[in-house]
Amino acid sequence: MGNSQEPQDFNTSVMPSSLTPVHVAKAADGLNLYDTASHQVSHFVPLKPGEVGIYVCGATVQSSPHIGHIRAAVAFDIVRRWFLKLGYKVTFVRNVTDIDDKILDKAATAGQRWWARAYYYEREFTEAYNTLGVLPPTVEPRATGHMSDMIDLIQRILDNGHGYVVTDADGKPTGNVYFDVASWPHYGELTHQKQTAEVDEAAAMADRMGPSVDATGDDKYNPVDPADASPDKHDPRDFALWKAPKDTDPEDARWSTPFGVGRPGWHIECSAMSHRYLGDGFDIHGGGLDLRFPHHENEMAQTRAAGYPSAARWMHSAWVTAKGEKMSKSLGTGLSVPSVLAENSAWVVRYALGSVQYRSMLEWSGQALVEAQAAYDRVSNFIERAGVALGGQPSREEVTGISADALPTDFVAAMNDDVNVSGATAAIFTTIRSGNTLLSQLADRADSEDTQAEVRETLLAVRAMLDTLGLDPLAEPWVSAGAAGGASDGTTETPEHAALEALITEQLNARAEARKARDFAKADQIRDTLAEAGITIEDGLQGSTWSLK
Repeated sequence: MGNSQEPQDFNTSVMPSSLTPVHVAKAADGLNLYDTASHQVSHFVPLKPGEVGIYVCGATVQSSPHIGHIRAAVAFDIVRRWFLKLGYKVTFVRNVTDIDDKILDKAATAGQRWWARAYYYEREFTEAYNTLGVLPPTVEPRATGHMSDMIDLIQRILDNGHGYVVTDADGKPTGNVYFDVASWPHYGELTHQKQTAEVDEAAAMADRMGPSVDATGDDKYNPVDPADASPDKHDPRDFALWKAPKDTDPEDARWSTPFGVGRPGWHIECSAMSHRYLGDGFDIHGGGLDLRFPHHENEMAQTRAAGYPSAARWMHSAWVTAKGEKMSKSLGTGLSVPSVLAENSAWVVRYALGSVQYRSMLEWSGQALVEAQAAYDRVSNFIERAGVALGGQPSREEVTGISADALPTDFVAAMNDDVNVSGATAAIFTTIRSGNTLLSQLADRADSEDTQAEVRETLLAVRAMLDTLGLDPLAEPWVSAGAAGGASDGTTETPEHAALEALITEQLNARAEARKARDFAKADQIRDTLAEAGITIEDGLQGSTWSLK
């Protein structure tokens, strides 16, 4: 029943990038990151020189993604991009939880197959990640594809004396297996829950910034797995490793194991998949702050109880709040990604989501989006003006080839300070101000080769810094998004095209106003007139675009 195959090292056996020499920047010597377990910012040293392994808890694909979900994805995308800019080879694993009580219950209510519902919403999450410029993970494992890994891991925990199987009156396994918290003296080390009455002030301070690590009962941020409320547990703190099926669970949501028929508990899947793809110990385990307890505390305990090292460092992104309250579906304040993108460009949404350090609460509001739009206008204006002045843009290869050692020192210092995006963004706009000054000088002295060289150097620095944050307007996905996310490359268009653009834009604006006023007859008339002239109109989330037939 088990799978005894050892986890593969994707850096050495699968990924083509393993053949590429690693050149870590000198700037990496200054990288400091926060660790949830120690409550301290400390110097980062990889377990393997030149390589970084990161596991981030991904989505439970029960329904559509909202801004709170995507904030965590953007936050760790920026962390990953900084490691890449520093020259590290990064293996980035982000899982998909495609089976749990909520998926099963919602699918049943909607008359759906549970796996079909999970796959549908997994694709929605993927679309949201791609639209907002989140790099695809090195590997994205699904929980349902790793049952044998979970079964093996549970068996190791049982063999080591840190779990127990619940049996029926005849001594047969019921399918319920629990982790024996009392047998593991290290339980609570991640969130500083100690098995005594001693108060840990550092933990208390962290708790004031996030969910309570003590309230495992009626806690709206940490709903308890129904199996964890079972009277069969030896201790209230024990948690489910494997669960007997509910009567309402479909037959294809049950797996046979040596300890009975059932399905995995919530926490075991991440321990199994992180070990499968990152091996014995890895550098960073990331996720949202609300996963700190009980999910990550339990995950750390069961991984180590199975005999494997846990992550060397735990990092947690804070919440998106709306009027000071955590954004979530249960609170009714969740904003779906499609609805936000219907009114704002993807670049603007990504900028707003990544505008503060990952550990800071992000207040979501109309003002945040207004500020992000203003940032886009400043960025694109400078890049476009500089491109026109230089007669073209640096290539993407040149932009991505800039090492962290060649970036402005204030940007590097901010990113090395626990990925302080606010400081890094300030450095970008400081450089843009300098670039605008140079452009003014260039207008006065058109023949100045030295000033032109400075403008090009500044433009390259701005785009390289933006690219590190996933925001270079001349990179994908922003280029394909057109005006929704990109900036002009600075090449001169013909007078004929400029005139056509102006005339059609006027018609599109009139059509947009007609649609807004619900005068669909007028809107259709404008579209049909343009079509007769050989112009195709395409309506999208970011507005209407045109092309010649």
